[in-house]
Amino acid sequence: MASKRIRFGFIAGMIISLLLSVGRALAYEEITVSDGGTLTGTVTLVGQVPKPKGYNLVTFPDPVYCGRISDGKGWRLLQTFHVGPESAFSDVVVLIEGVERGKPFAFQTPRVEAIDCTFKPFTTVVRDKHPVMVVNMDPAMHDIQAYETSELGPRVLFNVPLPMNPLHPRDASLNAQYHKHLPGEPMKQIVNMTKGRRVFVMQCGFHAYMESWGLAVENPYYAVTGQDGSFTISDIPPGTYRVLVWHPQIGGAKEYTVTIEPKGHATLNARIDAPTGRLYANEAVENPRFGLGIMGNTRIVPTLERQSY
Repeated sequence: MASKRIRFGFIAGMIISLLLSVGRALAYEEITVSDGGTLTGTVTLVGQVPKPKGYNLVTFPDPVYCGRISDGKGWRLLQTFHVGPESAFSDVVVLIEGVERGKPFAFQTPRVEAIDCTFKPFTTVVRDKHPVMVVNMDPAMHDIQAYETSELGPRVLFNVPLPMNPLHPRDASLNAQYHKHLPGEPMKQIVNMTKGRRVFVMQCGFHAYMESWGLAVENPYYAVTGQDGSFTISDIPPGTYRVLVWHPQIGGAKEYTVTIEPKGHATLNARIDAPTGRLYANEAVENPRFGLGIMGNTRIVPTLERQSY
């Protein structure tokens, strides 16, 4: 019996060693890239920009402070498509798949700020088994509910409160004219993604209109488009690759194929069709069930930004 246990333990050890060696073989390897190329381009949104999400501020905490950004009728809008002049599509992740050996993967911990009852940036990148930092800049209570998600549904990653800076005045959240931002204690949480899942999302448990999305990356060959829709990825080892263009509201990633020549310069101009129809269950309505009248003399005044469709 003892010999069987020893034999079983030996076999189990061999299997674990094999799995670990496979994992190491598949891990990204840092090398010196002497003949790397560059990929540049732009991402544009083709078609009409979808309507934003709509949230009735009466139904959430801190309507006065958070209502400094609102439509003047008691609604807070969340536009998930950030489109500039000439249809430039910003906050889009562009990443190159399948690069197993390349430049150093010096991943910088992403920092997300809760500021003006908004999570900024709206889109970022995360790395599995690495932290994300979240900081509360507002005089209002926020917390972070973080999930990984896919077509199979979401799974909770962490749920923690965001401390406020104690130097904020006690009544600041009741003052529509208060615009000072002071950082609370930064909260660092490790992102542990399930195998095969790559989409990360955070939402405030108190203010549902606060969202931030991320895509898990496995190599340093990625970029997030700027306000002009442009991106640049450098020091790419020569080869032919699959490039993903991802935004949380376009129905997954769009795929492209690019070839990088030694010390070459490739261009990818991605045109993303705007989704049509109603995208969200929560849109602003003309005659809400809960109107501003139930707040009595309390007024929601958009002193920072008056939103519109």
